[in-house]
Amino acid sequence: MLTKHTHRARRKAAHFGEFFAFWNTLARGGVVKYDKQPLLFDEQADLLLRRGMAGDRDIMIRRLRQVSYYRLSGYAFPFRVPAATRTDQRDTQFAPGTTFQAVWNRYAFDRRLRLLLLDAIERIEIAVRSLLATHHAMRFGTFGYADSPTSLPELRQADRPKFTEKLRDEQARSKDVFAGHFRAKYGDLHPYLPIWMAAEVLSMGTLLTLYRSCGRDVRQAVADEFGVHEVVFASWLLTLNTIRNACAHHGRVWNREFGTKPKIPRRQPEWHSPVEIRGDRVFAVLTICKWCLDRIAPQSRWPCRLYALLAEFSEVPTLSMGFPPTWESSAIWRQSMVEQPRSSRSRE
Repeated sequence: MLTKHTHRARRKAAHFGEFFAFWNTLARGGVVKYDKQPLLFDEQADLLLRRGMAGDRDIMIRRLRQVSYYRLSGYAFPFRVPAATRTDQRDTQFAPGTTFQAVWNRYAFDRRLRLLLLDAIERIEIAVRSLLATHHAMRFGTFGYADSPTSLPELRQADRPKFTEKLRDEQARSKDVFAGHFRAKYGDLHPYLPIWMAAEVLSMGTLLTLYRSCGRDVRQAVADEFGVHEVVFASWLLTLNTIRNACAHHGRVWNREFGTKPKIPRRQPEWHSPVEIRGDRVFAVLTICKWCLDRIAPQSRWPCRLYALLAEFSEVPTLSMGFPPTWESSAIWRQSMVEQPRSSRSRE
């Protein structure tokens, strides 16, 4: 059985081989000309077959019409023969036994995973909108977020004009009935919506800026609802926004290492024992979602749907997603496992 370290070594070897080939090309000519030509769907299928991927040609053509060759190539990448071990460095080859169906299953799994993540993030985001609006309004009033600099002490003075302009633009673009009604009735006197209305129409990015600009008391009051320190929660919101955008744009998430890493609570033992939760892959995001939903929607069956997805696509290597080998014994996940018994050791 291949270990996690073996997989890492192979990936590094593959990346080194491609990096060396790139610089070798530069050394020969100084510039690299992109000379790949477009291919019809049947030609794309033939290219995959020629490179060693097995599959029904008609099915491959039909699915390449549905999902582009380029998009699927991200899911086919782990099946490639590492560049350092290829006999022909000029062409990609797939490992023996690679099938188009296996690649398609990775894509289908990732699509379902994105939908599951979006469901959890939606609940968390809506709760944050409600909590932030209420805690801020109770301290600084209905319009304090827009007209009182002291209500956002962490917003730099130089950044305030740009932020207020964004508030105006996003509120003006809103087509919600409640926003139009407020503008028609109160707009002559009040250029901004009340914060509880504004919180519903601001983009997630602007909402994140609003949260981070608040004083520590407001930030911690919101974070308390999720059982973590406000610094940790701010990093979670940034990560969830990044994942949300990737999912909304149909980006691959299942095995991607994210540049925006969430902070892991240092003083809460559930995150460290008996399983250490790391913040570099999607398992950390799933764990954050589980932690938050346990506090704002404890009745949710979301964890059970995740378990069912992992069971349905049991061939997907969960180690590539950052799942520790004994993740099911984690204190954060263990309670839900009692409700949904299954055998799911991390798969290489």
